[in-house]
Amino acid sequence: MGKIIAGSGIGSCKTRNVVVQVRCESNEPSKGKKLAVGSPIIVIEAPRMIKTAASVPCLVVNSGLVNPGDVGRIVSRKPMDVWAVRLSIGTYLIDGKYFKPLEIED
Repeated sequence: MGKIIAGSGIGSCKTRNVVVQVRCESNEPSKGKKLAVGSPIIVIEAPRMIKTAASVPCLVVNSGLVNPGDVGRIVSRKPMDVWAVRLSIGTYLIDGKYFKPLEIED
């Protein structure tokens, strides 16, 4: 038979207030290149879906509009690592995982 622990019966629950502090940090070392408005970028992977950055956005299937190697500039930052990027075909909202900063050497 199992043991009955005192205070573990029904109706004897006690609540405690617990404060948890979470600190979000990246494990990767900073590469020195930060994305900012006006930064040039290069697309490294074509997103399956793209959304226009117009006042009334339109979500469309990326049927070859945005391709790896396309170059653009950051127009603004949106929540959740989404960026408004100005490309030659227009301005689109693109997730940060699909592009990287373009390194221009003098």
